[in-house]
Parts: sequence; C-alpha cells; structure tokens
Amino acid sequence: MIVIMAGVLMTAVDTTIVVLALPEIQRSLHVALSDVVWVIISFLLVITLLATQVGRLGDMFGRVRMYETGFAVFVLGSLLCALAWDELSVIVFRVVQGIGGALIMANSGAVIADMYPRDRRGRAYGFTSLGWTIGAVLGVVLGGLIVTYVSWRWIFWINVPTGVAAIAVALRVLRDKGERVRQRLDPLGMATLGLGLFGVLWAITKLANGPFDASTAGFLIGGVVLIGAFVAIEARVPAPMVPLRIFKVPTMAASLCASLFQGLASFAVLFLLLMYLQGPRGLSPIHASLLLLPGYLLAAAVSVYAGRLADKYGAVVPATTGLALQVVALLLYAQLSNGTPLWWIVCIGAVNAVGASLFFPANSSAIMKAAPPDMFGIASGMMRTFANIGMVFSFAVAILVASRSISRQLAFAIFVGTTSLHGSVAAAFTTGLHAAFYESVAFMVIAAILSAVRGTRRRAKIAGK
Repeated sequence: MIVIMAGVLMTAVDTTIVVLALPEIQRSLHVALSDVVWVIISFLLVITLLATQVGRLGDMFGRVRMYETGFAVFVLGSLLCALAWDELSVIVFRVVQGIGGALIMANSGAVIADMYPRDRRGRAYGFTSLGWTIGAVLGVVLGGLIVTYVSWRWIFWINVPTGVAAIAVALRVLRDKGERVRQRLDPLGMATLGLGLFGVLWAITKLANGPFDASTAGFLIGGVVLIGAFVAIEARVPAPMVPLRIFKVPTMAASLCASLFQGLASFAVLFLLLMYLQGPRGLSPIHASLLLLPGYLLAAAVSVYAGRLADKYGAVVPATTGLALQVVALLLYAQLSNGTPLWWIVCIGAVNAVGASLFFPANSSAIMKAAPPDMFGIASGMMRTFANIGMVFSFAVAILVASRSISRQLAFAIFVGTTSLHGSVAAAFTTGLHAAFYESVAFMVIAAILSAVRGTRRRAKIAGK
C-alpha cells in the first residue's frame, strides 16, 4: 500500500506543483503566454487518453509490471522536463511524464482490487486518496517554496531520486496476483477522442485570451465532430476504448459520470483561488500556497476514515455527503470579495477538502466493487479517464468564464500568475471569478444527483429480481 500511495502521491504532486511554477517557466523558456497552459493540459490530456488503454495492458501483461513501468517512465519524463530548453521541449517532456502517470494511475486501482477483498477496498482506496491529498499538499507547498527560493527546474528534479527509490521498493514488494486476460487495444478510438478533445480544448484556450475567429471555430467544430465519431466507433469496434457493456453493470454509469462532473467542478477551484489570491489580493506564490495547506491537511486526516465508511455503509452516503459539502464550499467561494478575511478562505477550503476526501475513496470503491474481475484494469482506467476529462475541461472552462468581466488578455495573464490587480479592476475581476465558481456549483450539483441516484437504481434492480 505504501508503494501504491507513493505512485499516486507523485502523480498528484505534478498535477498541482506546476501551477505555481507557470510564471517562472513562461519567463525562463520564453513560452508564449497563450501556450503556457499546455504545460498543464498536455500532462492531463495524455493521462485521459491512455488510462483505459494502459489499464488493458495491465490486464494483459500484469498490473504490477505496468505499474512499475509507469514509475520508470514518469521518472524519465521528470528528468527530461528538468532539462527542457524551450517551449516545445517542456510540453513534449510533460507528455512523457503523462504516459508514466497514466500507467501509474490506471493500474493502481486494479492492483488494489487484486490485493484486497471487496469488503476492505473502501479502506484501501481511502489510503490512495490520502496519498493523492498528501501529494497535492506537497505540490502546493513545494511549488511555492521552490518558485520563491530556488529554480522552477527543481519541481521536476525532486521526482528523480524519489521515483528511483520507489521503483526499487516496488520491485521487492509488489507481486502480480490477477489473472492475465487477453485484450485488444483501440488505437482508432484513442486517436479520434484525442484529436477531438485537443480541438475543443485548443478552441477554449484561444477564446480565453483572444477573439472568436474562423480558426477557433474550425478547431471547435472539428473537435466536436471527432468526439461524435469516437462515440460511433466505440459502438462498433470489437475492443472499444470505452466499452459500452460496462455501463450495464449496476451503479457503474452513475459512478463514472459522477467522477466526471466532480472533476469538472472541483479541479478549477485550485486555479480560481490562485487567480484570486495572487491577482486581486496580491499575495506571493508561497503565501497563497500556505493558505491552502490547512484544508489539505484536514482532508488527509479524513481520507482513511472515509474509506472505512464506504466499506461499512456503502458508497452512496459518504460520496453524496462529500459532494454536498463541496457544493456548500463553492457557494461560499462565490461570495468572496477583496475584503474577505483570509482566515475565512482557509475555513472554506477545509469544508471543500473534507468533501473531496469523503467522495473519492467511496466512489472509487463503488466502481471497482461493481467491475467484474476480468475488467479491473479497464474499470480503473475508465475511472481515471472520466475524472481527467472533467479536470481538463474544468481548467479551460474556468478561465473562459472568469475572463468575462475584464479583458481576456489581462485575465489570462493573472491566471498564469504573470501580473496582479489593484483597485476597481481587481473588483471587476473578482466578479468574474464569482461566475466561474457558480458554474462549478452547477457541475457539482449534477455530480451529487448522480451519486445519490445510483443508490435508488441499485435498490430498484434488486427489488425487481
């Protein structure tokens, strides 16, 4: 479990740590302001596209073997990112990191499903949620410290010795227990979904810092068409990237969609808060990150207990309660002003973090308990795919909505931390943030409804038998 937690932790660190380093990366490598967000998006997009496919590789060749391979690729990607010399190189090397992250994230859930009986998986996923939370804490705090006092390259260097040590321990400790299952890959589905998501994301990020022109329209329309083609392909190929038959499993569709909408609502919160704290409030990266620390620490304390609740009472109550708490937190975030006490922001963050800690282990446990043993890898990969699709679009949609009350160029500069605001302009921008938080509230409410409904559907199915 410690080895599994280490892999999840490292992936979480690199999901959050780069946010605080964006300004330094942009200045050091002379990255165009409109392109610097792809340092984050490229990493998440690769994990999104590869999660189900590398989950299948785990079913075919051994989940532990693919998990350990993920560690090695992730360390290599980190090393290359630390040595990056220009805009293209850092984005390409982040893609390499993403491949390693996909292997780690997609197979970690399946390894746990192999190792633990059904009635103990909630507790086990609570530990992985704890690993993610600790990683997010380290990412935020280390990101602030490294950017403030050292060089941005150290946000990648630190993964190298940690990853090498984790690989050494994994080779000694982990053993494959699951049966090998012959699987086919779906390169056509992966290509159409990847190009489709890329087209839509490219259009949204361009809209966030420029006008809507023919090029933007072309990327948007092309992306939507390719996503439609992906859905059609998945219904026909023998081994689809997203196997539709898995949605016939009770609770699976609602659990996966709840994961998607929760990611769509919650991942933007970190960026919106950093926009607010470093923009209108004028805080430094290290001071902004320290304000987020108490919430993450409280979430770490709740994670393991939340997993035990899922084992004892089922996933519906803790997962839905967690989403409801996140709805409350987002509504409170939407009331922020330039005079809001900083201690109140810390309190809201604690509510939000506890909600997330209740949701993740319970939802993960529900998905993996529902999945047939021969589909553990696919189910784990799909869980990561749905969550990451939400996270990728959360990032893009948040900045687009938040920029409605101020010039897009200035909003984007604040978003990546290259400028700050004062006076009436700061107040106007805070109003724009309110709209983004309300947009997140709507997505979180949908996630909560899906989480609650899966319980009634399952009871109806049992009653029908």
